[in-house]
Amino acid sequence: DEVRVAPVRAGDSDVRALIDALTEELAGSGYTAEQTFGYSVERLEQSGVHLVGAHRAGDLAGIAGVEVEGGGFAELKRFYVLPAHRGTGVALLEALAAYAADRGVATLRLETGDRQHAAMGFYARHGFRVVPRFGPYVESATSVCMQRDL
Repeated sequence: DEVRVAPVRAGDSDVRALIDALTEELAGSGYTAEQTFGYSVERLEQSGVHLVGAHRAGDLAGIAGVEVEGGGFAELKRFYVLPAHRGTGVALLEALAAYAADRGVATLRLETGDRQHAAMGFYARHGFRVVPRFGPYVESATSVCMQRDL
């Protein structure tokens, strides 16, 4: 099945559904609200996050965003692929890496939860390495931060 990646809007109903599914999955993993740092739909729309969706057979299979922060950094935001479509995330990741590189970003970074072993494995397979917690995650004992040079 071919995967097509294209920009999407956070406010679209199918995108909102995936954002809600990610929030539910994190809550189901035992994280408290204070241990999750995901942007709401409203914050995604207001913050300038470049959001893309992976479409497979016409259906939205996953979403991911990148926020260019300045100083040569950009951070991945709200990366989620429906369980039935896992394995399509590389298309999202590479689209966001290209978008960031085109804007002068040298380092792509992210935060994930310490119980998100599949996510950490995915990122490690695609060149990310664990780094000290940064920004809003410094005091979060459940946060794992990773980065990759572009």
